[in-house]
Amino acid sequence: RAVALILVLCVSGRRAETARYSVPEEGERGSFVANIAKDLGLTGEELLARHARLVPEGEKQYLELNLRTGDLVVREQMDREELCGQSEPCLMRFEVLLESPLQSFRAEVRLTDINDNSPVFSNKEIVLKIPESAMLGTRFLLESAHDPDVGNNSLQHYSISSNEHFHVYTQQRNDGGRYAELVLDRALDREQQPEVAFSITAVDGGTPPRSGTALIRVVVLDINDNIPVFTQTLYKVSVIENSSQDTLVVIVSASDLDAGTNGEIVYSIFQNSEENLQTFKINPETGQIRLKKPLDYEEKKTYEIDVQATDGGGLSTHCKVEVQVKDVNDNAPEVIITSLTSTLSEAAPPNTVVALFNVRDRDSGDNGRTTCELTGEQPFRITLLAADAYALATSETLDREQVEEYNVTVRARDKGSPALSAWKTLLVRLLDVNDNAPTFTQAIYTMVMSENEPAGRSLGRLSATDPDAGENARVRYALVPPPAGSLAVASFVSVDAESGTVRSLRPLDYEKVRAFEVTVRAADGGSPPLSAQAVLRVVVRGENDNAPVLLHPAPDSSAAGELVPRWAPSGYLVAKVVAVDADAGQNAWLSYELAKATEPGLFRVGLHSGEVRTARAVTERDAARQRLIVLVRDRGQPSRSATATLAVALVDDFSDAFYQLGHDPASGQQPQAAEEELLTTYLIASLCGVSSLFLLSILVWTASTLCKTRVQAELPPPLPSCYADGDFASDGVGVGSTGILSPAYGYEKYLTSGSGRSEFHFLRPILP
Repeated sequence: RAVALILVLCVSGRRAETARYSVPEEGERGSFVANIAKDLGLTGEELLARHARLVPEGEKQYLELNLRTGDLVVREQMDREELCGQSEPCLMRFEVLLESPLQSFRAEVRLTDINDNSPVFSNKEIVLKIPESAMLGTRFLLESAHDPDVGNNSLQHYSISSNEHFHVYTQQRNDGGRYAELVLDRALDREQQPEVAFSITAVDGGTPPRSGTALIRVVVLDINDNIPVFTQTLYKVSVIENSSQDTLVVIVSASDLDAGTNGEIVYSIFQNSEENLQTFKINPETGQIRLKKPLDYEEKKTYEIDVQATDGGGLSTHCKVEVQVKDVNDNAPEVIITSLTSTLSEAAPPNTVVALFNVRDRDSGDNGRTTCELTGEQPFRITLLAADAYALATSETLDREQVEEYNVTVRARDKGSPALSAWKTLLVRLLDVNDNAPTFTQAIYTMVMSENEPAGRSLGRLSATDPDAGENARVRYALVPPPAGSLAVASFVSVDAESGTVRSLRPLDYEKVRAFEVTVRAADGGSPPLSAQAVLRVVVRGENDNAPVLLHPAPDSSAAGELVPRWAPSGYLVAKVVAVDADAGQNAWLSYELAKATEPGLFRVGLHSGEVRTARAVTERDAARQRLIVLVRDRGQPSRSATATLAVALVDDFSDAFYQLGHDPASGQQPQAAEEELLTTYLIASLCGVSSLFLLSILVWTASTLCKTRVQAELPPPLPSCYADGDFASDGVGVGSTGILSPAYGYEKYLTSGSGRSEFHFLRPILP
C-alpha cells in the first residue's frame, strides 16, 4: 500500500553500503536468514514504530521481515535452479525502507545451492563407431551429462565400468562445464570382438554425491584409415543479440582424404548441452550453423558448441565453436516504484517526498546507463539518492483549489544509440485543507414578504460557495444574534442551516414593521471553521387589511342630521365625510361616492375630499327630508369600504329643524312613543297659550311678517353656509397613519341633529 505519512526530503537518506546474507535454497517457510534489526542498530520496537518494510527488486516477495523480532525469514520456498539457472551467484536483492525519518537500506541474500539434482544423460545409451585401426591413445568425445546444480554440487567427474580397451578422461570447458573423453588403451579387433559395452557414470561433488549413468556401446568398424579433419579446431564468432531466427552464425568445414563413402562428411552438433541444441542448428551437408531462436545478451553472453564431422566409414572428429553474444540497446529502462504517497495534503511544504523509485536497465555499458527526468511543468522535482535510486518531491507549495490532482510522468532514458526510454505515470491526489472561507453571491440580499403572511412561507434563498472540498466546503447558514436592546428581528425569520432558505416565523403588520435587516453568517465544516457574513434585508409589503374608519359622522351614531336652507344654491356645502385608513400607499388612498340618496340629482360628493354639496339649487319641489348614504372606498386589491349615513333636512327656517329631522322619509318609521307623548304635551300647552294670547299672537305675527320682508329685501340670503368653508382642505382630509384627524382640519357645526328639543333657541340675526 502507499505510504500514508508525508515524508520530507531533507530528512530522508539512503545507506550507501549493501548488507549481504546467504540462505540455502529450498529452505522451509519461516526459516531464519538474518537479524536485520541488529545489523541496522535498531530494536524490534523501533522497526515497528518506523513501519519498516521490504521492497524486493522483482515482482515476487520471497522474504519477509518480522517487525517484532527484526528477523529476516523465508516467506516462500525458493529453487535456485528455477530462479537463476546456471548463473552464479544467485542473488535476491531488496531494500529495507524505514519512515520517520525516511531511510533506505540495500541488502542482498545469496541463494546457495544444495545438491538436490543428480547428473542426467540425455540418452541412456551412447553408441560409438570406432574403426579397428584406431591408434592407442585416441580420444573420443562423449555426450555430456547435465546437472542443474552449480559449484561443487555440479557434475565433477566421469567414470566407466571396468573394461579392457578404454579409460575415461574428464575435461573442463572455459565456462566451467565438464565433459568426458574416452581414451583407447588397447587396440580393437573387430574379428575378435565386434562390440564393446560398458557403463559410464557422471558424479557430482555434493555431500552425499549424486550420480547418473548411461550405457556405452562401441561398435568396431572395418578399417577406414583417414578421419575427417576440420580446417580449424576452434571457431570464434560474435553474433548480435536479437538476431532473427535462421541467422547464419558460422560455417564449419572438414575434409577427408578417403574416397567414396568414406570421404563423405556429415556434420552434427554434439549433444553436450541441451541449451545449445535449442539455440543452434547445423546443416549436416554444408556445415552452416544457424540460430533456432534469437539470442539475449542479458540471459547468456557466451556459447560453446561442439561440432562433430563423421565420414561415411564412421570415422569422426570434432571442433569447438565459441559464440560471443554482442549487446545491443534492446532493453528500455524500467521505473520501479518502491514507495508512493498517492494522497498529499495541499498544505504540504516544499521538498515533501511523494515517491521513491529505482531505474533499472538490463543492458550493459552505455546501453545500461540511465538518466531520469519529469515531463511537463509541474510543482515536482526528482532528486538522485544513490545509484539508480531517486526521490520524487514537491518543489513548491500546492493549492488543491487550482489543481485537484497531478499525473506526474517520470521518464527514464538510457545512453544507448538510439536511446530507449520508459515512462511511469504517478497519480497524486491533493487532500483539501480548510484554507478558503465561504463567499456569499451577494453582499446584501433583499427579500419581500407580505404582511399577515403565514409562518413557514419561503421568502427566498441565500447562497454561499466554498471552493474547498468535503466537509471543508459544506456551508451552513445561521442568523447572527442582534445586539442587546435592539429589535428582536431574529424572531421574524429563520434560515435553513443546510439550504439557506429564508422562511417567515410569524405574520407581520406592515403598519408596525415595514422593513428590517438581519446579519446572516455562512460557516464551513472545517476545523477550525471559516465564515463570512451578508446582510439580509426583508421588506414588508403592505396588504389591504384595514377597512376605512369613519371619523365623521361617527360610525356608532344613527343617521347624522344636517340642515340645508331651501334657498341653498348649487355647490352649497352640506357636510363633510371624514374617514381614515390604517393601511399605507394606495391601500390608504380613499375615494368617496354617493351610493344612495332620496334625490340622487340633488347632492354630489367630492371624490377625494368627501365634501357633500348640492349639485343644483334647492327647489320647493324637493322633499323636505333627504337621506344620503356615502360610500368610502380604498384602492386596495380587493378594495375595502365603509358607509356613512346622512339625514338632511330642507328647511325654510331653522324653527322647524327638529320636526324635519325627527322623521326619516327613507325609513318610513314613526317617531318613538316618548317623543309623541312629549309633542302632545307641547301641543296642549300651545293651544292654551293660543287661546289666552290670541290677540297678542296676531300682533306678533304681523310684526314678524313685516320684519322678515324687510330683512329679505336688504340682506343676502340668511346663513348662506352653516359651515366655515374656508377651514376645510379643498381636495381631501389630512389624516395621519395613526387614524386621528389632523389638527389642521377644523370643523365648526352650528346646528346638530341632537338639538331637537325645547332647549334649542333661534338666535335673532344682528342686522347691520
